[in-house]
Amino acid sequence: MADIDTQGDNRATGDRSGGSGGRGKTTISDNVVSTIAGIAIRETDGVHSVGRGASKALGTVTGRRSGASGARRAVKVEVGEKQAAIDVDIEVEYGIPIHELADRIRSNVTDAVESMTGLEVVETNIVVFDVHIPDDDDDSDEDDGGDSDRGASRVR
Repeated sequence: MADIDTQGDNRATGDRSGGSGGRGKTTISDNVVSTIAGIAIRETDGVHSVGRGASKALGTVTGRRSGASGARRAVKVEVGEKQAAIDVDIEVEYGIPIHELADRIRSNVTDAVESMTGLEVVETNIVVFDVHIPDDDDDSDEDDGGDSDRGASRVR
């Protein structure tokens, strides 16, 4: 969790005195940073899903709502006093240049987390674990009971 002392020029909190005395402390939970990052990632064009396994399934069930709890579970964060590091697993849409997508994700996450929390994002680690191919959605339902012609092929 990040503890941020409120002092100095406090335009955001409405303190117009300009004094240097502290007015209190704001604590930002890891879950808050994780949710902000998850929303920024999901809003990036080219990201099909965030997270693997249970967190990915939860995202599908919840309709990939931006505030869904699956986003928090799929995005792992380490939050210090002034900095945050973010780790995420994603599935990308086929045809999207992954290196460009990763740059956009890092930019979106950094902008969102830094502007909303005041924390410096020191790193965003992205693991691309799969590529989503639109036609595969129909094939995934046919695990083994398909055509006998398919049995002759070594690869699928």
